[in-house]
Amino acid sequence: MIGVNMKTSELQGKDQAALTKELNDLLKAQFGLRMQIATQQLNNTSQLKKVRRDIARVKTVMNQKDAK
Repeated sequence: MIGVNMKTSELQGKDQAALTKELNDLLKAQFGLRMQIATQQLNNTSQLKKVRRDIARVKTVMNQKDAK
């Protein structure tokens, strides 16, 4: 799974391009999980919550870097 349980300190060490790539990967993973839920193929629904929080974590770090 992409970026499950990422730490903020790991994200802060990355540059803007790497964060953008990470965000795109997480958004694709979230879309895939939503499709699995819709087709009743996803057993562990907590994965969606983890990916959603990782997306928020990446966006927060990106906004902090923009503010500096």
